Amino acid sequence: MIPPNRNTANTRGHSDRSRHPMSRIPTTTDVRLVYDRLFDAHGPQGWWPGDGPFDVIVGAILTQNTNWTNVEKALDALRDADVWSLKAIHRTKRDELATLIRPSGYFNQKARKLHEFAALVEDDFHGELDQLLGLPMYELRSRLLGIWGIGEETADDIVLYAANKPSFVIDTYTRRIVDRLGWRVEGTKYADYQSLFTERLPQDATLYNEYHALLDHHASEVCRPTPRCDECCLLEVCLTGKS
Repeated sequence: MIPPNRNTANTRGHSDRSRHPMSRIPTTTDVRLVYDRLFDAHGPQGWWPGDGPFDVIVGAILTQNTNWTNVEKALDALRDADVWSLKAIHRTKRDELATLIRPSGYFNQKARKLHEFAALVEDDFHGELDQLLGLPMYELRSRLLGIWGIGEETADDIVLYAANKPSFVIDTYTRRIVDRLGWRVEGTKYADYQSLFTERLPQDATLYNEYHALLDHHASEVCRPTPRCDECCLLEVCLTGKS
């Protein structure tokens, strides 16, 4: 499951602040230093330990625009109804599936997303999820983005946490920290923020997994909409905090 620290509703979208006027392009050392400070302060996050790819995928879809407490209720309902495989999701009627996942919010749209994902695996990969996840990373990401309702963040969640391939996940938490640090990003698109990390770090799924989890934990606990700068392990390197 998605760990409890990822429990703020709707991490999609843009940062809550404009960029710092004295922003600069970070170096590889800058990007690695932030990781080291976060790791020293918060320790390993251990996201999705012991869960299989199916759990990750369903969780990644259901967690859109809601908190994890509501997702857990929806997951429990799926388990209790024995709708706990892509094959079972595929054969469950849309309205019945929507009713089961109702606690997660936007249940009609999410039911369609689950159905569309399950249909892709059933129709194109003979029901074998491992075949889909075994595709080369960029081909896998492209196939995921072709599913109705699956955006870049959800696709990268699946690529990184279900397929264990190095695609760095960007969300509002990441954008918030990057902007407050004063790191200049060449653009405002998802890919612009993503390249800031992927161009300065080795392609390492374990590193990307931990870095993303640490950023989300730090943003939810310390670098909040109203930041707790006096508690921040990044204060010495943060333009917003120092100002």
